[in-house]
Amino acid sequence: MKHDHELVSAPDFSLPDFEGKPFTLSEFCARKHVVLVFNRGFA
Repeated sequence: MKHDHELVSAPDFSLPDFEGKPFTLSEFCARKHVVLVFNRGFA
């Protein structure tokens, strides 16, 4: 299986953090790796 690895920047977006403060992906652009976790809630 051939893989073409092309670096593509993620689109910038803003979401509230766990305290309700705005969190923007571009604030972390200087870091090497960013891991995002989207919780679905506790139902």
